[in-house]
Amino acid sequence: MQFLCKEYQDGNPRVRSLVTETRIHLLPSLNPDGYELAREAGSELGNWALGHWTEEGYDLFENFPDLASALWAAEERRLVPHKFPNYHIPIPEHYLTEDATVSHGMGHGGRAVMGRWCLMPPCPPWQVAVETRAVMAWMDKNPFVLGANLQGGEKLVSYPFDTARPVSETPAAAPHPPDDYEDDNPELQETPDHAIFRWLAISYASAHLTMTETFRGGCHTQDMTNAMGIVQGAKWHPRAGSMNDFSYLHTNCLELSIYLGCDKFPHENELQQEWENNKESLLTFMEQVHRGIKGLVTDQQGEPIANATIVVGGINHNIKTASGGDYWRILNPGEYRVSARAEGYNPSVKTCSVFYDIGATQCNFVLSRSNWKRIREIMAMNGNRPIRRIVPGRPMTPRERMRLRMRL
Repeated sequence: MQFLCKEYQDGNPRVRSLVTETRIHLLPSLNPDGYELAREAGSELGNWALGHWTEEGYDLFENFPDLASALWAAEERRLVPHKFPNYHIPIPEHYLTEDATVSHGMGHGGRAVMGRWCLMPPCPPWQVAVETRAVMAWMDKNPFVLGANLQGGEKLVSYPFDTARPVSETPAAAPHPPDDYEDDNPELQETPDHAIFRWLAISYASAHLTMTETFRGGCHTQDMTNAMGIVQGAKWHPRAGSMNDFSYLHTNCLELSIYLGCDKFPHENELQQEWENNKESLLTFMEQVHRGIKGLVTDQQGEPIANATIVVGGINHNIKTASGGDYWRILNPGEYRVSARAEGYNPSVKTCSVFYDIGATQCNFVLSRSNWKRIREIMAMNGNRPIRRIVPGRPMTPRERMRLRMRL
């Protein structure tokens, strides 16, 4: 924050452009209780786990609704997308109650219980932390597009899905050659935006001064990134109910976890070097929010249409417009067939191109009113029975005249 303010005041054109054209939200600490505990112990007495949990004992990163398991269970029952959405999945009602609890366990060989994972049921429940509720409300209030949670103790970038999908629930698919950088692991369920997440992760790791120098191995174990500095969460540390998975499935936001360095609590005299290691990466990552397409969805009178659905051909994950009818969709360079849809309107389709240079392509949509809403109302008034066609020249009966009058 200090760097952005100082460079902006000094006239740095890159920072000025970033601050002027981007709504930047900064959350200094999701877990202030844990930070205070770790700060008191310091670098010498601290360990990787110290400060990871809140004072009440919650792991906040895994305290969110497990929407991924709920989605996959719905896919197994063939409910997606007609009866169960694959984007903007609502928070389960039981999760919003004051005394809501979350069963904990890895999404690994267990069974789903009320949309949560439990390895050896019955499992001791976790309550929903007050910090988790606050962050979920924050996400619902602001139409975030790109996010990152910064952590320590490792040096890599992790992207969704964090939940490992059990083999028995993975739909049958044609065999494909393994990715150059990832093992052919049947439990790794890729998101529809897998290529975009990899682009975002690489944008950070490649600009970091040491993140891709993994020839000595990982910070604590073997290098799980194959010398790239990036890894899918389920491959490295599978866990259900993560903030990244929740953000992707409940909002428009693409969120990643960035582990800044091996030393979770560096000495004060090491902070400047840690900042230099990550400074360019942070700027480059923030600039990626301006890659893809953006625009407005309005009706023919120019009024914005909120909650319109933006569909990108070939990517089975949609987004919705904000309250002002505006939207932002991060995409890799290429040409896309994009459509905008809204209840009571005819859909609109156009081709939008995304280029390598930073700067989102403007792609606006104007939707015309649809007659289907009125047709459904008339059908409902007729008891959803077939409406008798009126033959010209034949007089109507009093009963037909009365029905027509009621419909109009």
